[in-house]
Amino acid sequence: MLIYAHTAIIMVIAMPECKRFVNLTPHDVIIYDLEGENEIARIPRSGKVARVSTREEYIGEILEIPIVRIAYGEVENLPEPDGETCYIVSMLVKQASDREDLLAPNTSPGKYGAVRDEQGRIVGVKSLIW
Repeated sequence: MLIYAHTAIIMVIAMPECKRFVNLTPHDVIIYDLEGENEIARIPRSGKVARVSTREEYIGEILEIPIVRIAYGEVENLPEPDGETCYIVSMLVKQASDREDLLAPNTSPGKYGAVRDEQGRIVGVKSLIW
């Protein structure tokens, strides 16, 4: 449990108790140390992918490029919570759900974010987002 105090606001944050991770993304999730040099964990993809359903609406064109609007729906392929498993999902899935057992790879450019190769491609992350 983390306790965060700022001025007169006190928040108690109870992180989930995970005994195992299940990766519901289409890629292995590789966790690096904070220097981004050493791999400290690899969470293989499970073969199942949690997604958010979408519906496209054609709006028109700008300079012959189709423009669409996306409406997001329900989360699909997400197992029921079991109290012991934390599921690694995309940030879109995490934001579409209010479940406490979901984590997403931190691909932000910050201190705890993405690790990139020489071409700028993400090869891993330094943390997971709760």
